[in-house]
Amino acid sequence: MKPGTRRVITAAASRYTSRKIKGQTKAPDTGWQDRAWGFYDTTPEVRFAAQWVSGGMSRATLYAGRRADDGVTIEPVPDGHPAAEIVSQIAGGPEGQAQMLGAFGPHLVVAGEGWIVIRPRDDGTHEWHVLSTQELRTQGQKMIAEIDGDLVEIPPADPESSVQDDSAPIALRVWKPHPRRFLEADSPLRASLGLLEELHLLNAAVSAIARSRLTGRGVLLVPQGTRFPSTPVQGNAEDDLIEVFMEVAETAYREPESAAATVPIILEVPAEAIGEIKRLTFESPFDELALKLRDEAIRRFATGLDVPAEVMLGLGDSNHWSAWALQDEAVTLGVEPPLDTVAHALTTTYLRPLLQADKVQDADRCLVVVDTSNLRVRANRSATALELYNAGAISAAAVRRETGFDEADAPTAEKEAARRRPETPEDDPDAGQEETNLPVDEDQGIPDTLPASAAPGLPAAVLEAVDGLIWTALTLAGDKLRKTPACPRSERARAREIEPARLHTVIRVEHGQVEQWGLLEGAWPRLGEVAGRLGLDAECLTASLDTYCRELIPAGITHSFDQTSGALRTSCLAVAA
Repeated sequence: MKPGTRRVITAAASRYTSRKIKGQTKAPDTGWQDRAWGFYDTTPEVRFAAQWVSGGMSRATLYAGRRADDGVTIEPVPDGHPAAEIVSQIAGGPEGQAQMLGAFGPHLVVAGEGWIVIRPRDDGTHEWHVLSTQELRTQGQKMIAEIDGDLVEIPPADPESSVQDDSAPIALRVWKPHPRRFLEADSPLRASLGLLEELHLLNAAVSAIARSRLTGRGVLLVPQGTRFPSTPVQGNAEDDLIEVFMEVAETAYREPESAAATVPIILEVPAEAIGEIKRLTFESPFDELALKLRDEAIRRFATGLDVPAEVMLGLGDSNHWSAWALQDEAVTLGVEPPLDTVAHALTTTYLRPLLQADKVQDADRCLVVVDTSNLRVRANRSATALELYNAGAISAAAVRRETGFDEADAPTAEKEAARRRPETPEDDPDAGQEETNLPVDEDQGIPDTLPASAAPGLPAAVLEAVDGLIWTALTLAGDKLRKTPACPRSERARAREIEPARLHTVIRVEHGQVEQWGLLEGAWPRLGEVAGRLGLDAECLTASLDTYCRELIPAGITHSFDQTSGALRTSCLAVAA
């Protein structure tokens, strides 16, 4: 979340106390969580969903915010504020915070709750651990946490006192409350447990079909008598049919690559019973139906998650233009809510109690805020940024940021001041000369310092030819760009639907990558011939258009005919020698 924005948070958090549930109120139902964790261990779809959310949460960052006077807007706290120092030390800093946030992903997706245990060190710092409900248990008034194989006692906090023992570990419960009962945790998997049981059965059915000796190869009927083949031990004794079937089936199960798994069972029956050799199979209509039912179960499970179903199914809008980017909708639905849950817990059970203990005046307005801007695919706003800059609406730093440059590319203060300084009589070499009645300067030549768009009477044929050369070069660059790491294989089919000359406006390209990937190599094969016919300097034209394209591609701007004259240097208009 960026400063100045607000999200609705549905979360709960509490610090461990020894307070017991009174009266007839029953304890929260936690039995379903064991089943949910079992599916996390055995069902790939569950693990993928949990790890996907975990990966997204680990990319977020934390900062200390403060609610403005309007009660809605959230802004960063000033530098030096106690809240900023506390938040910066959570989990040991940004790296530890990323690990902590990522660790909460599986807990909130699977069980709907987890614990943060903060353990003091001898040097005054703290260890931060994210634990599941299965790693903690109560023992009398204490809680026992299993941390890295050690049993750590956590004394209960006194909810009536603002003074706590800083030398003792503390435990913070973080959970997403169930709408029906606040104390109980809720998660996307809770409503899907029955569906996952069904998926488990269908997986077992498909596995049985694949392993089944009878279903896979059947029985071969041979019209050569009525006895069943005997084993060497039995001599001429007949084998029991059921025993033979079971023996072959067990062999095929233990050794899937053995002959028993590939050759049908041979059964001798009277010739008049079948008349010829036949193969008897045991396929069932359910065999094919089981595969369809399994796909349907996976699809239903995907729709029951808190993220778009396409994330699980790998279709449509869930694809990314880069390996590290996440779609805006998926972030909003699947990543931000659990992040807000953790941030709310840190605010109410950690940040504000510490600020209140230090008697900070605005403690109740301070909160831990999550910034998810790193997770989102940023739209290419280069062209808009340039227009706003020319209109004076944004700064040069904003233009550099949106066009892929950093502050190291900024001009020096002297150069910037010289560019902005208006001309003075001292700068004008003709200052002091007698004015004439001419409406224009006496020099009718085209200065090389002006863009070609300022040149009068530029032939339309020149503009058309140059526009075609630029478009051809950008088309070649787009075809190459589609085969670079910037466009993963999973996105290349989608990239083919975009006109190659415009592909650089969708896929971000850094300045150095134009040269690294050779996007413009071989882009001007006929430029010399065209320049000769138009009376242009070929070498100058090549340098001019190549420079224009090398700036246009990283800026993510679409070329248009109106920009053609600006791509030309006026010195290129001289007739080639």
